[in-house]
Amino acid sequence: MDKYMKEALKQAKKAYIKEEVPVGAVIVKDGVIISKAYNLRESKQSSLAHAEIICINRACKKMNSWRLDGCEMYVTLEPCAMCSGAILQARIKKVYIGAYDYKNGCVGSLCNMFNVNTTHKVEYEYMQDCEECSNILSEFFEQLRSRKKGKNNCL
Repeated sequence: MDKYMKEALKQAKKAYIKEEVPVGAVIVKDGVIISKAYNLRESKQSSLAHAEIICINRACKKMNSWRLDGCEMYVTLEPCAMCSGAILQARIKKVYIGAYDYKNGCVGSLCNMFNVNTTHKVEYEYMQDCEECSNILSEFFEQLRSRKKGKNNCL
């Protein structure tokens, strides 16, 4: 697994510990990580607190620009429509994706926003050696279902 995807996975594990959906993202510019983040929707009670959005905001502050030209993003899960749109708007050059999201993903699963005819084109690549990216999500949701089932049995 690529060193940048490993860092994104570390971010996902931080989300897992906080009982957030374990998705992590990093943004790289010229071989240097300039931003990292993980999901915080539950903690912040905000539907906008996806790893990609937080990561983009941090990178924009660091670069002092809304344009992230020449930057690459590594994300453990296929971006949703909102995040795909934000990636396009931020002018990110390329996105590396660790796992498909067949229910909500918009980089090939439900649709592909990166293939829409917009002014900016985003390259993308699904990384083949990232089973851990999908495994952490499967484990998280399995534990969540188990906890919910346990609560229902206590009535």
